[in-house]
Amino acid sequence: MPSPLIALILSFFIPGLGQFYTGQLLKAILLFVAAVIFAGLSTILIGIPFYLIVWIYSMFDAYTKAKEINT
Repeated sequence: MPSPLIALILSFFIPGLGQFYTGQLLKAILLFVAAVIFAGLSTILIGIPFYLIVWIYSMFDAYTKAKEINT
């Protein structure tokens, strides 16, 4: 049973890692790829808000999925 706190912390450091921890492999790959793309686009400033959205969503989703699995 995955811990919601660990899932949140993993996604805090690497977007998608919390999804990997909770068994959502495809979502983990998609979030990680999106984060890498938007991080690269942050050099022209357009990527910063999109990266933040992906990062926050990744943490929220990992936490809520881990809680859902535990109930």
